[in-house]
Amino acid sequence: MEQVILWLVETIGRLGYTGIVALMFLESSFIPFPSEVVVPPAGYLASQGQMNIYLVVLCGVLGSLLGAFFNYLIALWLGRPLLLKYGKYFFLPPERFRKVDHFFLLHGEISTFVCRLIPGIRQYISFPAGLARMNLLKFSIYTALGAGIWVVVLAWIGYLVGNNMVLVHRYSHQATLALFIGIAVVLCIYIYLFLLKTKTRKRSPKIQDCE
Repeated sequence: MEQVILWLVETIGRLGYTGIVALMFLESSFIPFPSEVVVPPAGYLASQGQMNIYLVVLCGVLGSLLGAFFNYLIALWLGRPLLLKYGKYFFLPPERFRKVDHFFLLHGEISTFVCRLIPGIRQYISFPAGLARMNLLKFSIYTALGAGIWVVVLAWIGYLVGNNMVLVHRYSHQATLALFIGIAVVLCIYIYLFLLKTKTRKRSPKIQDCE
């Protein structure tokens, strides 16, 4: 791992911001490549005055967004036609597929945002979003928001602790736990507001009928 980190620091230092974009593109696509070994070394280089921390964050978010677009388009252009045609053989008949579309129509924004903050899932949320043809602008905004939070956290950790991967792992783990708590709070608020909105919508026709 130390050799990998040294190689990444050297690679990012040599390729600069383009290297961050490229590596985060891989991390955000379906290729398993942890962002914890990409952004913190760049944050470390920023602490040494070799990079700009704001550009590190910007490039990290850009790479994440490009990788998410890649998965989204694969699901849209290849996955959707195949599943519509052969989904019944994989326990995904058309009626269930329509439920996926409906779910992302209602909850695509919160799903995309929250899942971008969850390790092991953040790379793959783009697939169901593409399958459901989620609005691309909304997908981009909420992907960038979720990815941006995680990139800022990792860049700050790297800026503070340097390229010490033991500390990077420890603090990124603690940050993940804190994000899980934040996600739980956000989901509770979202569910409450959604149920309240649904209840109000159901009551509105009755009120109009009475009038």
